[in-house]
This record gives sequence, structure tokens and C-alpha cells, in this order.
Amino acid sequence: MSATGRDQTPAPEPSDLAAALEDAAFVRLVSDATGEALAGTGLLARALADDGTPFQASVVAPFADPDRTTEADVTVALGAGDGADHTLSARPAATAFAIAREFGAGPDPVLALAGTIAGSDVDGTVADAAERAGVARRPGLAVPVADTADGLAHSTLLSAPFSGDVEAARAALADLDLPTDTTDDDHRRLASLVALAVTEDAPDQATEVVAAGLHPYIGGPFETVGGYADVLNAVAREAPGTGIALALGHDGIRESALSAWRTHANRAHTAVADATTGRYDGLFVARGDAMPVGTVARLVADFHAPEPVTLVVTDGEAAARATDGRDVAATMRAATDDIGGETVGRGDSARARFDVPTSELIEAFRGTV
Repeated sequence: MSATGRDQTPAPEPSDLAAALEDAAFVRLVSDATGEALAGTGLLARALADDGTPFQASVVAPFADPDRTTEADVTVALGAGDGADHTLSARPAATAFAIAREFGAGPDPVLALAGTIAGSDVDGTVADAAERAGVARRPGLAVPVADTADGLAHSTLLSAPFSGDVEAARAALADLDLPTDTTDDDHRRLASLVALAVTEDAPDQATEVVAAGLHPYIGGPFETVGGYADVLNAVAREAPGTGIALALGHDGIRESALSAWRTHANRAHTAVADATTGRYDGLFVARGDAMPVGTVARLVADFHAPEPVTLVVTDGEAAARATDGRDVAATMRAATDDIGGETVGRGDSARARFDVPTSELIEAFRGTV
């Protein structure tokens, strides 16, 4: 049985949902395990807290039961919204920012901006609000930490020879001889090094993807706003409780969030490096042991796959990405229908769960590409 990933209820107007939240005595917020949905959850939760409205917020992993047994006047899903009263499926961070404004709150534009960056779709209204709040841009790389080698090694915005290896990152940086107090020129040299390292022998889309991680916004609780987005994506998948605390703006959570970010990055980069790969007409397949399949699929598709569709498979789990605009979620759905599995996702990204050997999932997917 496949979950379509389509909205279960029409997307509400920001003013309508703000009115519903104002009238509620208790609100339940349910976030997908993505940085964009997590940021949107944080924006709505903070608005409710400022208004004194009780709420419960949680992150639900793909295929997990959202457990809607808690009594709530209004349930808002950010991402997929099966059974929710209201669903913010498209652009949840930007939409939540607009709702919080309608709600009378002063939503954090840096969190909203990080959320839209996490979803690879920077919203102009959010970016304008962040810039008016003092967020600026500088040359360089979007990482969450001041230690450049740490940032390079653990960023999941790129995949390079030094990814997942701090010492290799330090070696790559040695020739730059960066000073402690870096200048804009130093940041430009760093950006050039990263662009060359990432795009050498990489597919065409790698250039565009890595460019999105350069010239970062500066502001918020991390070194850059793009680094904040990277952390949000990681903690949503690796440590959802920490992710909720981060999105809510709790004090003392930064180091725990960075620890989860490093753990997630190490798992993903190790999986990319160790994967067994196969190339077919239009399809690139990567197989390996237990791994964060969604992040691995994105990294492989963007930086390694010579074909427009990437399928990453481990025991019982798979993820697919497309770089040519096709609806790979429909492809995955057809494949899992053939083998009795389940699919979630939409558009160019999908996840699957199945109980057959990985070879059967691969063959079923190949047959539908």
C-alpha cells in the first residue's frame, strides 16, 4: 500500500489558520522530519507560546504513526498531513512565517530564512524580512561553525573528497593558510577551493548545488544561516527531540544540535563513500548498510550520479531523487505497489519501505523508470 504524499486537506490561507489558532485552547503541531517543516513548526510554536496558547509539537519520521490521540482543538501538519485539520505541505517555513505574522506575532526571520534554505527554496518575503532585521551576506561557505575544517567535513550541503574527514579537510585547507581573523578575500579563496573540490569529475548539477551553499547569510545562533539550515535538516532526522528544542529557541541546545549534525553527516558521508553502485539507462543505484537514505540519496544525486534518477537502497528502506524534474515519487509508488511496500514523497524526492530483498525493489524500480 502506498501513501501518495498528496495533501489531505486544502492548504489554508494564512489569515484563516491564524484565526483558527487564536480560537484554539490547545494546538498540536506535527512536523515532517525535514529542516523546512521543523522551522515552520518552531515559528508557529513560538507564536502560540507568545499568545499563551498551550501546544504540543513533535517530529514524525517517514512511515511512523503520528499518534493523534492527544486531544487538540486544532492539529496542524507541516509537510505531509494525513488526518490533520490543516496541512502546510508546500513551503511550510515561509507559510508558517506568514501565519505567525497574521497571528500578531513577531516571527523570527532568521529561523524562517533557515527553513526556506533547508527546503532549497529561499522565499523573497522571508529574505526581505531577514535583511531588514540586520541579516547580511558575505563571501565564503555556509557552515554552522567557526572551525572551517569542521564545517567542511560535516557539511551535508556538499560531497567532496574531504567530506566526513576533519583531518582531510584540514589538509585541503593547508595551502590556503587562512588567518584566524578571516577577511572577505579569505572567504572567497575558501569558496573557490570548495567549488573546485566538489565539481571535479562531478555531474553538471553539482555546480548549481554547491553555488547555493556559497555567499551565505550571516545571523542567528550559528555561524551562517545556511549552516543553521544544514543543522535543522540533520537534527530533524537524527535527533528530533533536539530539533524541536532548537526550533523553539531553547537556551543551551546549540552544542547538542551540532553534535547531532556531525553524527548525521558522518553517517551520510561514510555511506556515500562505501556504497556499492550500479549504472543503468537513466538510473544510478547505490546500495549499502544502514544509512540515512534520504540524505545519502540527495548527496549522490547532486554530486555523484551520472544519470538523472538516483536510487539509494539499504535493508528495508530506499530513497530516490531526480535531477531532471520528473516525478520520481510516482515512479517509486509504482515500484512499491508491485512488491507490497509503501511510498511517501512528492515530485523529485521519495522514500520507500519494503519487506522484500533489496534486489527486488531495485528491479521493480528499474521497471518503472
